[in-house]
Amino acid sequence: MEHDDEIEKISKELEDMLQMTSGEKENTTGEKDLKEGNEEERVEQEFDPASTPRIRLDIPVDGMEELFDEDMDYGEDLEQEKETVPDQDFMDISEELEDDEELETGQPESFIERESGKKEGKAASLVRPSDGLLAAFFVPIVIMIIIFAQRGIFPFGEESFLRTDMYHQYAPFFSEFRYKLTHGGSLLYSWDIGMGVNFAALYAYYLASPLNWLLVLCPKNYVIEFMTYMIVFKIGLSGLSFSWYLRRHNRTMDFGVAFFGIFYALSGYMAAYSWNIMWLDCILLFPLIMLGLEKLVKEKKCFLYCLTLGLSILSNYYISIMICIFMVFYFIALLILEGLKSWKEIFIRGGLFALFSLLAGGLSAVVLLPEIYALQSTASGDFNFPQTISSYFSIFDMIARHLPAVEPEIGLDHWPNIYCGVAVLMFFLLYLGCRQIRQKEKIVMCSLLLFFFASFSVNTLNFIWHGFHYPNSLPCRQSFIYIFLMLFTCYQAYIHLHEIPWKHVVMALFASVTFVLMAQKLITDEAYHFSVFYVAILFLSIYAGLINLYQKGNSRNVLVLLTLGVISLEAAVNTTVTSVTTTSRTNYVKDNNASSELADSLMPGTSFYRIEKVARKTKNDGAWMNFPTVSLFSSTANSDLTAFFKKLGCESSTNAYSITGSTPLVDSLFAVKYGLYSEETEDDGVSVPVSSKDEMYLRENTYALSLGFMMPYDLENNWQLELTNPAEVQNDLSVVLGASPVLSEVPSEITGTSFTFTPEADGDYYVFVSNKKVEKVNAQLGERTKSFDNVSRGYLLELGYLKSGEEITLRNDDNAQDLVVAAYRFLPEGLESVYNILNRNSMNLTKWTDTQIQGTVTADKAGLLFLSIPYDKGWTVRVDGKVVEPYKIFDTFLSVHVIAGTHDISLEYMPQGLKTGGIITAGSVVFLLILAGVSAGKGKKRRPMRVHSTG
Repeated sequence: MEHDDEIEKISKELEDMLQMTSGEKENTTGEKDLKEGNEEERVEQEFDPASTPRIRLDIPVDGMEELFDEDMDYGEDLEQEKETVPDQDFMDISEELEDDEELETGQPESFIERESGKKEGKAASLVRPSDGLLAAFFVPIVIMIIIFAQRGIFPFGEESFLRTDMYHQYAPFFSEFRYKLTHGGSLLYSWDIGMGVNFAALYAYYLASPLNWLLVLCPKNYVIEFMTYMIVFKIGLSGLSFSWYLRRHNRTMDFGVAFFGIFYALSGYMAAYSWNIMWLDCILLFPLIMLGLEKLVKEKKCFLYCLTLGLSILSNYYISIMICIFMVFYFIALLILEGLKSWKEIFIRGGLFALFSLLAGGLSAVVLLPEIYALQSTASGDFNFPQTISSYFSIFDMIARHLPAVEPEIGLDHWPNIYCGVAVLMFFLLYLGCRQIRQKEKIVMCSLLLFFFASFSVNTLNFIWHGFHYPNSLPCRQSFIYIFLMLFTCYQAYIHLHEIPWKHVVMALFASVTFVLMAQKLITDEAYHFSVFYVAILFLSIYAGLINLYQKGNSRNVLVLLTLGVISLEAAVNTTVTSVTTTSRTNYVKDNNASSELADSLMPGTSFYRIEKVARKTKNDGAWMNFPTVSLFSSTANSDLTAFFKKLGCESSTNAYSITGSTPLVDSLFAVKYGLYSEETEDDGVSVPVSSKDEMYLRENTYALSLGFMMPYDLENNWQLELTNPAEVQNDLSVVLGASPVLSEVPSEITGTSFTFTPEADGDYYVFVSNKKVEKVNAQLGERTKSFDNVSRGYLLELGYLKSGEEITLRNDDNAQDLVVAAYRFLPEGLESVYNILNRNSMNLTKWTDTQIQGTVTADKAGLLFLSIPYDKGWTVRVDGKVVEPYKIFDTFLSVHVIAGTHDISLEYMPQGLKTGGIITAGSVVFLLILAGVSAGKGKKRRPMRVHSTG
């Protein structure tokens, strides 16, 4: 205890002398700045050992380490190191990746640092500067969990955080990924999604986060919870990452970084898009990428930038496109801020920036290159640059999006979600008026912010930012970068609060409140509830009051905790009001076990089949419950396949296609052998019951064709796929094959917005609405009713099995558009005749895996072996052991030219670009390791060991 007291006494004496010395130098510098009228940031002062008396420490050695705080500079050793170590270059990695670099002294006082522990004694330790990082991580997590508990999200209730695409896409794809990891499936291809997809490409877009590999530890029934709480974890990491960036960039030990980290983690961007789990890795990595680029420009240290950008691109290439675009602008900004005038230095920095940016892309090439090839077959492969320039909204309206509790935009409107705490309205004005911040920095930062306003509003810039495409909903996906810049500038004002006159704070408050009042008067958008403006003024007033208490020197602990509470409250209110919508978890999983068990009962076997769940939750039910299927909803959807589905009368859109609208003929062509039904169905003559489980019923389609079957050469040219009525397209196939029609039109009566007919025979009935202005149709089927949405997509409306003599009425209750409708009865005898013709020369499978198909086919005459597999250049086809060039039939499917006779057919899949990408990634890793080794060797030769003298 005596040693501890002596250590504390000596530490205080040493600290007082350091502050006294530093204070004298700051006064000298301040007087010089005032004389010259310089408003630039105060120059950092190095600790001068000559100006401080040497102290001999007559205490035991084992207590000395407590004196050596990481913030202290060791005078003699630094002087010795400066003489020994030359300027570092880009290969100095030994200290770049350390988490605990020494922080420089002489920085502006922060919110915490202004009050020393002298007034509060031991109470000062209640809030330590290092706790800021912990608060930035845990506060957003706690807020999210409290909201989850309030909303009854599992395990606090039976709700789930499955929102929009998370419901329809991400949960099924995560389930499929987990299934492959736990069952040893291939990550290259999947039959459980959309007739067969390039899983490597789907992985690159949705699943590439390294954290997702933890799914291997997740039980099957808790995939939803894995996603939900991984989102919460990533939100916490985002707050931690941004706070750590502020600390490193500004070289401060300040609890206040937590305040800004919380708003970064719970911003309007997160409120709108946090359910896009695959984007969040880029959001949390972005501050580290920024810090890495700053180290590249300032210190020629490139590894942090390269590794974090490479990880970002690997995790989600789409959001990384926006990060890479911004890196170019920020690199230029850093060159201006650093004041580099030598062309040689600019050229060196530019070369390093280009080299390590390319290396970052090289590190992710194994994931990125297959995705680039796959995108060429999607709707994203089209490129139509805007021909005119237009603006969506005014800067005033965009600034108003900073107000709390404004409803986020996730639809087709272009509004940016840029809320990051209402205090930024006031702090940004303080930033502009702060004399301690360089004018050059203000100009550069304001230019970047203004550029983002233009990017949100100008159509051409919006087009470029989103990878040269207009986003299909979810606008301004790059707005997290704007939020980063805004919070960064406000933090610069925050660390100078003790130097900003109170009257400037009052003026900033007055201007901010005036803006809110003007917004209340001028903005009529429904996204702004009347309470938004009152809440904004309330929090602005509270923040102004806290600043006043701070400048008066009130209790540090109380003030910090009070500020943390207010900030947490505002962030929680905004997140509660604008985010975390729920859906029933019970309904989402209620038939999972029964459906999966019925599907699993069909395996193992060499016979290829597909299953369609008739009463499905999503178009990706096959991925969710892990069985081969036809339907798909994904941004990687094959555009040729969506077009073909529409021609046959199945529902399709830009990035989706499904079996909805399918007839038994289409099921037969697509090898849909089984159907899962939520209720027992009538005997329709085309399927038979197989088994049932907990009110789920499995039926087998009698006329399902094999994965491959022979077609005559002339069928492709003779089949009229461009007919506008899909019922006629299907009948035309029968005609070309020499079979009977499969659909027969029934007499009907149309009276404006209604349509009526009476079945003359029992059977499955379909309706086609040719008026594309009709969006919704309601059908009265005897005592039953059925509704159809998105009718304008031109798919056949499945009325189901109807009894003869029962009047059927369809109405357009959505608008006044007349129904232009034709009704059809499906003819099982027509399907039987088509099946008999095509099944005569079908392929007999002997092996079927994720990436391999083997079988035999006997052709009566030369023709095309049609395979109901989407065309993909990754497939290698062999006939009798020889590689042959596959043919893209109907501009959609895989086919092979086959001569008469019996042939062995084999297919093997390897995603296009995967091998090349793997080589590039391996080469990039080797190159970086060589650089790291050379750097480590140089560091050992020129960096002497520090020896601290106490005498």
